[in-house]
Amino acid sequence: MKALVTGATGQLGTDVVNILRSKGHDVLACDRNELDITDQTQCQDVVSQYRPDVVIHCAAYTAVDLAETDIDGAYKVNAVGTRNIAVAAESIGAKLIYISTDYVFDGTSKEPYQEYDNTNPQSIYGKSKRAGEVLVQSLSSKYFIVRTSWVYGIHGNNFVKTMLRLGQDKPSLRVVHDQKGSPTYTVDLANFLLELMQTEKYGVYHASNSGACTWYEFTQAIFEEARSLGINIIAQPEPCTTVEFPRPAHRPANSVMEHLSIRGNGFQDLRPWRAGLTDFLQQWSVIEIK
Repeated sequence: MKALVTGATGQLGTDVVNILRSKGHDVLACDRNELDITDQTQCQDVVSQYRPDVVIHCAAYTAVDLAETDIDGAYKVNAVGTRNIAVAAESIGAKLIYISTDYVFDGTSKEPYQEYDNTNPQSIYGKSKRAGEVLVQSLSSKYFIVRTSWVYGIHGNNFVKTMLRLGQDKPSLRVVHDQKGSPTYTVDLANFLLELMQTEKYGVYHASNSGACTWYEFTQAIFEEARSLGINIIAQPEPCTTVEFPRPAHRPANSVMEHLSIRGNGFQDLRPWRAGLTDFLQQWSVIEIK
């Protein structure tokens, strides 16, 4: 298949491009230098010339806290940019995969969120990503909306890399213990997108590594796995509350998402988050040692 990937040099986009190419697919990898998604004419021109079978839209405004003051910037990328990609993909009959987020929910549910539960984003980032979902659903006839959470990978900055760096430098770290979610390894998510794009099982999907933990429990696991690989972690994590660690943007207390669509459409669920973390750390340790 021919695939166009936006945000192709980002954390997820890099792995999507690498995995698709390794499986023999023809990929046009577009970062912001090749494709400004906020420019509708450019989107139409690039998509029309390449004529992909599928557009995997990884590009996004992801600075969650900055979005609280840069409202126009967040909506320009996550809403207007997504509209431009959706319109261009639809004009040539291409499938569209839109990467969305757990932040479209308010996080107050006691149970994991299902794909068709009512959304209620509380942050500008979440609201702008939800706006992108609405535009995809309105403008595309062949779409997959894939909501994910707590994403980390080898490329780019993320929570795991930050904890590994701090864990080697500081004797103690305070980590939030009242926010729960599912860490997601970019390689596992990219492999699911590879499988999804080759089908016509359109709709909304929740895709994260299976299982759940708090940020504090995630940190404990990161340090345990890192030490088992001989990485010199000196820090001891200490639990704290969200109130004790205030941030500009609202964080959902519960980001755990049910995978009804994955099971209902006959896909294999993503593996447990701890297994993904182990593989990530093995790869990361090799790169760091080099």
